[in-house]
Amino acid sequence: MTTSTTVLPKLSAEIVEKGAALPERVLQFGEGGFLRGFVDWMIHGMNQKGEFNGRIAVVQPIARGMIRELNQQNGLYTLLMRGVENGKVVERTELINAISRGINPYIHFADFLACAHNADLRFVVSNTTEAGIVYKPEDKLSDTPQASFPGKLTRFLLERYQVFQGDKSKGLVMLPCELIDRNGDKLKKAVLQMAENWALAPEFTAWVNSACIFTNTLVDRIVTGYPKAEIGQLWEKAGYEDNLYVTSELFHFWVIEGPESLRAELPLEKCGFHAVFTTDMTPYRERKVRILNGSHTGMALGAYLAGKTFVGDCMKDPVIYSHIQKMLNEEIIPMLTLPKAELEAFAAAVLERFANPFIDHELLSISLNSVSKYTARNLPILEQYIARNGAVPKRLAFGISALLAFYRGTEIRNGALIGDRDGDEYPIKDNHEILEWFAEAWQKYDGTAASVSALVDAALAQKTWWGKDLRALPGLAAVVSAQLQTILTLGAAEAFATL
Repeated sequence: MTTSTTVLPKLSAEIVEKGAALPERVLQFGEGGFLRGFVDWMIHGMNQKGEFNGRIAVVQPIARGMIRELNQQNGLYTLLMRGVENGKVVERTELINAISRGINPYIHFADFLACAHNADLRFVVSNTTEAGIVYKPEDKLSDTPQASFPGKLTRFLLERYQVFQGDKSKGLVMLPCELIDRNGDKLKKAVLQMAENWALAPEFTAWVNSACIFTNTLVDRIVTGYPKAEIGQLWEKAGYEDNLYVTSELFHFWVIEGPESLRAELPLEKCGFHAVFTTDMTPYRERKVRILNGSHTGMALGAYLAGKTFVGDCMKDPVIYSHIQKMLNEEIIPMLTLPKAELEAFAAAVLERFANPFIDHELLSISLNSVSKYTARNLPILEQYIARNGAVPKRLAFGISALLAFYRGTEIRNGALIGDRDGDEYPIKDNHEILEWFAEAWQKYDGTAASVSALVDAALAQKTWWGKDLRALPGLAAVVSAQLQTILTLGAAEAFATL
């Protein structure tokens, strides 16, 4: 097998030379697999079409990271995208050359600040995990660097403001990719809090507000990262070793909420990427939460009790597959606001993603904190359906029935309620108070229909879980009680069949 010390540097020299003349137009906080398999891939694609003409300087956001490895490969890495497309298994490989260099601010803080002096710089991309966009008052202006991402960004913006003497044309566009709602709004708030804490000049705050754009974004792609189990075969097939190899699914979608002018500055749509620029991302967020996440929540717990382990297993079961299809097409999609054809296309793509043979998504991992997940993802649609149709959507209701059955256990051990599936234990993980409630509630179950109804009635009455007393929803308690009774007596697989 060839090695990275011979082939990859040779490839790097040839490919990097072609992009060396492109200016650094993007500063990226985060060198992990997601950004390299999502944003950086798109920027590479736009460069290939001659539409963006800019590269990325990557900043390591925490003390430990992969900047050294990134620089050893001149920012070059392989992306393997694979999945199901139009019913067929598809694989695509690209060598990505969007990154110019990596900077570790914990070692080279001056190099980090020097990026603020670059007049060509326009965009700031980040993925610092859900906990990254947090205001930390202990950050100081004198730190080199500040501990938090908002702290580093505030210091960087201050440097740019000072170097260009408040020139509004040198403001930056923030594209946070952290998986939190209204991520741009939260990032801006943290930056302004930091500026206030540091007693920075009001003119700087005015420049941040008027010259900089903090977009809210919604990102959607599963990036499975470094394929450790099969890397040897992939290296051999490629003809070189790549220590930054990344794998992902085929699907991708990026919603950017911001001014219309960004469409021309970031020509994603023009280059064929699935991206939407909008002034209100709410319908798209609702589509993802209700269709993608809602399908997971509405299916996972019942499917696990029916003997399934992974999401892909559910796609191979005709009964469970039919359940998901009908839940989407008959109960969820009719309640959403985007055009029906667009919603149906997204739902079809979701089902193909679920069937991806290269991704083993465990149902038990989806089961974590299912009470709050159902409340956020599925309950609003269930309520809307009942209000509009005067009937209970039986498949969405089955999500509650399966949840109650899945949370069946009487012993809490190591922070988890212990459930039983055909003689095998499984951990039920949620808020401790919720687990304690279920442990006590299931101790009262005596096998009778009356005790099932009592348990359902008590569960639906938990306002602290659902935000309201669900017994007020006409017919819901009766439907859930009947479904739960079926699960307990015939098993989850038979219960799916009765739907």
